[in-house]
Amino acid sequence: MLTNSDMEKTGIFLGIGGNQGLRWNYLKSCKELIEQYDIIVIRVSSVYETPAWGFKSDTPFLNQVIQVQTKMEPWELLKVLHQIEEKLGRVRSESQYSSRTVDIDLLFYHQLILNTALIQVPHPRIQLRKFVLEPMAELAPDFVHPILHQTILELSIRCTDPSICKVVVEI
Repeated sequence: MLTNSDMEKTGIFLGIGGNQGLRWNYLKSCKELIEQYDIIVIRVSSVYETPAWGFKSDTPFLNQVIQVQTKMEPWELLKVLHQIEEKLGRVRSESQYSSRTVDIDLLFYHQLILNTALIQVPHPRIQLRKFVLEPMAELAPDFVHPILHQTILELSIRCTDPSICKVVVEI
């Protein structure tokens, strides 16, 4: 059995968020659907309200990081996450950044490093985004980024993203 310390140093972490429609319901439904695919949600961060990142939007995002356990390989997991997004009304646009009902990012898959046309793990922009770093630091401040060789807490402290991330509910 993994101790809390072990869980902070390894694991599969997902970032979930959205800014369209009933944002709370989408976060809840997202976690429920994830568990229907034999993915076990181990821990969840608080929910953070954050401004849009990379584009302008009048509606802020609700964001959360969850730690999960699964026997799926990373590319299988990513395929399932895209299916869940689709079920929850996510419409992918040509623009990388846009409003959405839900977005699920595979942030880390243990200490694995993958960089292909289909999948990048760890997520390539984690270190730039407070809306990922702050909830991730809540769960696993000592998790070491396998490429940058810094802990999540160190990355969070050094992050130059000026966004204000406000905890709206503690889990």
